Amino acid sequence: MKWGVLVLPLALVVSGCANVAEISETLPTMNVISGKKPHEYAQCLVEHLAESRGALQLESHKDGVRVIVPAKFSSAPAAVFDIEERSSGSSIKLHERMSNVPIRPKDVQKAANVCISG
Repeated sequence: MKWGVLVLPLALVVSGCANVAEISETLPTMNVISGKKPHEYAQCLVEHLAESRGALQLESHKDGVRVIVPAKFSSAPAAVFDIEERSSGSSIKLHERMSNVPIRPKDVQKAANVCISG
């Protein structure tokens, strides 16, 4: 019974639907600059998140690329990367649907950090 009390609220938080526009309006959980060009950084994300998240959506956005990361167990968006070109690389903003939940999966954050310079 105790597990049910903990799991049910978490399941409700995780299953809540959000669209790309709503996620993009949240404060970024990461705001960094990389020496990689937008498409190069996006490709790195695709490679690092392929196993845990499946197919990522890449869209042309402003002066760069928007990468939409699906949730682990559904096709609903869980995170949005806005990657804009700069003269010496790219500016990267990560917006996450569950940004205020401390026990959220960390695979997106880990891939984002690895791809900055790696």
